[in-house]
Amino acid sequence: MKLNNLKVALVHDWLTGMRGGEKVLEAICEIFTEADLYTLVYIPNSVSKIIQNRRIYTSFIQKLPDVEKNYRYFLPLMPLAISQFDLSNYDLVISSSHCVAKGVKVGKTTLHICYCHTPMRYIWDMYELYFGSASNTSVLVKLIMKILRKPLQIWDIKTAQNVDFFISNSNNVKERIKRIYNRDAVVIYPPVDVNFFSLSTPLNYDCLNINNYYLVVSAFAPYKKIDIVIEAFKKLKRNLKIVGCGQQEKYLKSLAEGFKNIEFLGWLDNEKLRCLYQHAKALIFPTEEDFGIVPVEAQAAGVPVIAYRKGGVLETVTEETGVFFDNQTPEDIIEAVLKFENLSFDPKKIKQQALKFSKERFIKEFKEFIQHL
Repeated sequence: MKLNNLKVALVHDWLTGMRGGEKVLEAICEIFTEADLYTLVYIPNSVSKIIQNRRIYTSFIQKLPDVEKNYRYFLPLMPLAISQFDLSNYDLVISSSHCVAKGVKVGKTTLHICYCHTPMRYIWDMYELYFGSASNTSVLVKLIMKILRKPLQIWDIKTAQNVDFFISNSNNVKERIKRIYNRDAVVIYPPVDVNFFSLSTPLNYDCLNINNYYLVVSAFAPYKKIDIVIEAFKKLKRNLKIVGCGQQEKYLKSLAEGFKNIEFLGWLDNEKLRCLYQHAKALIFPTEEDFGIVPVEAQAAGVPVIAYRKGGVLETVTEETGVFFDNQTPEDIIEAVLKFENLSFDPKKIKQQALKFSKERFIKEFKEFIQHL
């Protein structure tokens, strides 16, 4: 398929911040510079200029009360909302989906490619973490999700059959797509701006008032497991800086209350984040992630990673670039940190590992995939 003169639509679940999925979307926007963009919810100025300069079309969920803070609670309405976009006049639809975006309706002659970050984690592999008895979700939400889980699963599987081709962000997610949807997928790793994070930067930010620190960079969602890092560093007494924000912010800060070695910095711009990466002792990554862009950014800065041995990180971090731990517990993190402190790592080899996941490589592979259809 030739890319010229195609009428293209991009679909993304929601535009409320620049995380991994939005960085993938940004790179796709650079390939299809005239594409329209459809999303359930858009918070102005929450994403990059490359994305927000698009013609952005939102769903009826955009008009619901307090949607900017509570859009996740409208999950039961999302399948209906995404299906009301009429994309039948487009030649090519590319959905960037970790929730419902792939469920968009397209025309009979429209080619639909889904870049799948993961099948919907809240109703599949991580349901218990979000809505199980041990989660801190309200009883009402747990009850609603118990009722809705099966219908959402049925909808999720059904709409997967309306996708012509799946692209997965890792072999980890490829296996999940096969297991849940019974569909094959081609792996194209997400784009990481490795060149930006490898550039040297002066140590001149207020947030770097302590040089001898470990680093966490993450959204504050339940499955990210930032709580176990906090508990570990309360015992380790090492300095820990945490970059991020999200639904668990109040809870996580309460865990660290009174411990001056643990510092919350909020969500930072990329230049400050780069400086933080470059001067950290190591990145702590306690998450089972679909792919995980953060460990690649850290490695691009020459920083080793201490990671949970599961998920996409097994495709991005090696024994030469980091240390793994096997259980998501404070004790395992403590053991891994102590092991790390007795090892040495070569920043050049760490940076070399990150180059495999460059933005240029993503754009090249994505274009080639479509051109060969």
